[in-house]
Amino acid sequence: MQEDGTWCQTDKEKATAFATYLSNVLSIPQTNDNNTENVFKKKLDSACPMTLPITPFSPTEVKEAINKCNNHKSHGFDLITGLILKELPRKAIVFLTTIYNSMLRLAYFPILWKFAQIVMIHKPGKPPNRVTSYRSISLLPVTSKIFERLLLKRIQMGVDINEAIPAHQFGFRENNSTTHQCHRIVNMILKSLEEKKLCTAAFLDIQQAFDRVWHDGLLYKLKHTFPTPYYLLLKSYLADRYSQIKFNMETSAVFPVCSGVPQGSVLGPLLYLIFTADIPTRNETIIATFADDIALMASNEDPLAASQSLQAHLIQLEAWHSDWRVKVNETKSAEVTFTNRRTNYPQVTINGEQLPVKNEVKYLGLILDQKLKWRSLQRNPKLTTSYGRCIGLSDANLN
Repeated sequence: MQEDGTWCQTDKEKATAFATYLSNVLSIPQTNDNNTENVFKKKLDSACPMTLPITPFSPTEVKEAINKCNNHKSHGFDLITGLILKELPRKAIVFLTTIYNSMLRLAYFPILWKFAQIVMIHKPGKPPNRVTSYRSISLLPVTSKIFERLLLKRIQMGVDINEAIPAHQFGFRENNSTTHQCHRIVNMILKSLEEKKLCTAAFLDIQQAFDRVWHDGLLYKLKHTFPTPYYLLLKSYLADRYSQIKFNMETSAVFPVCSGVPQGSVLGPLLYLIFTADIPTRNETIIATFADDIALMASNEDPLAASQSLQAHLIQLEAWHSDWRVKVNETKSAEVTFTNRRTNYPQVTINGEQLPVKNEVKYLGLILDQKLKWRSLQRNPKLTTSYGRCIGLSDANLN
C-alpha cells in the first residue's frame, strides 16, 4: 500500500513504496538540541593527530580472504560472486591488492562499493499489505566485504577492542554468545531468589537500532577510539552511501543512506558496538547487553529500594538516548519482577511512559517467568532438552 492509501498494482510501484519507506527510516535522526550538534561538528572538523599509516595488505592475505568467501552468499549489483573471485589468476589478485592498498593510503572507500541493492522478505504472521511487514536484506559487492574483512583484522591489531567495548556487551564478540549472557541473567535471578530478595528488571526494545545510528555521533566516538588512519577511512566508508530496492525484476530510484551502520557488512556490527560502548552503568544495578538487546536488573530485599535503583538507571538512559538520538520502543519493552513473594511493587517509567508489566519475558530466545519455574518448557516439551540444558538445568529440574 502506498502513502496515499492506494494499492500498489505493479512491481515497480511496490519497489517505489518500499524505497520511500526505507529512505525515511535511513534519514538523519532529528533532535531539538542544536547546541550538542554544533559541538560535535566542531570537534569532528578539528585536526586529527598524526599516527603511523595502516600496514598494507599482501596478495597472500587477499587470496586467503577470498578463499574464505561463502560460495552461497548472494552477490551485489555488480553480479560478482565469491566463486568468481576464487577463479582469478595471480595477476588479478595483485591488481585487487593494489586497489585495496590505495584505499588505505588515500583513506577513501569507492562509492560503487558502498551501493547496496535491497530485497524485501515478508515477515511470517505479518499483514502482507504493509511495508513495515517486510524485512530488508541488503546486498553489497563481495569485493567490498573482502576489504572490510581485511580491514577488521588490521583494526584488531591496532586497537584493543576488548578495552573499547564494555564487558557487559556479549554481542558480536569472540568467545561470547547468547548462552553466556543467558547464564549471567539466570544466575542473577537465582541468587536473588535464594537470598529471599526481589529482583526487578527492565527489558528494553530499541527501535530500528542498527538503521538509526547517528553518523556524526558514531564518527565522534570513532575519532576518540581509533587511530587517525582508521578514523579517516571509516569516515569515507560511512559517507555517500546509497541504496536501491529490487522487487522481482523491477528496481526503485536510488536513495541516500544518511544513518545506520551498513546492513550485511563486515564492519557494521563493530561500528554499532563502538557507538553504544558508553551506555551508562550503575553500581546498584546490573546491565546486560547483546547487540541492541538491553536488560537492566536491580536486586534488594525492599521492593521500593529495588524499584528506585532501576528507575535511577532508566533516567540515566533517557539522557543518553536523547544525546545520541536512540529511540526506545516503550510499548515493546517490559518490566518483570522475579520473586516468590506476593507483594506490590512500584512500577518504573522511561521517557514518561510506564513500562508494561509482564509475568514473563522473552530475552535472547529464553523465556523467563517471575518465579523462574520454566513454565515455557512445560508448555512445550520439545524445548526441554536443548533449551533447558542451554541454561544449565539438570534433567531432574526439567521434568
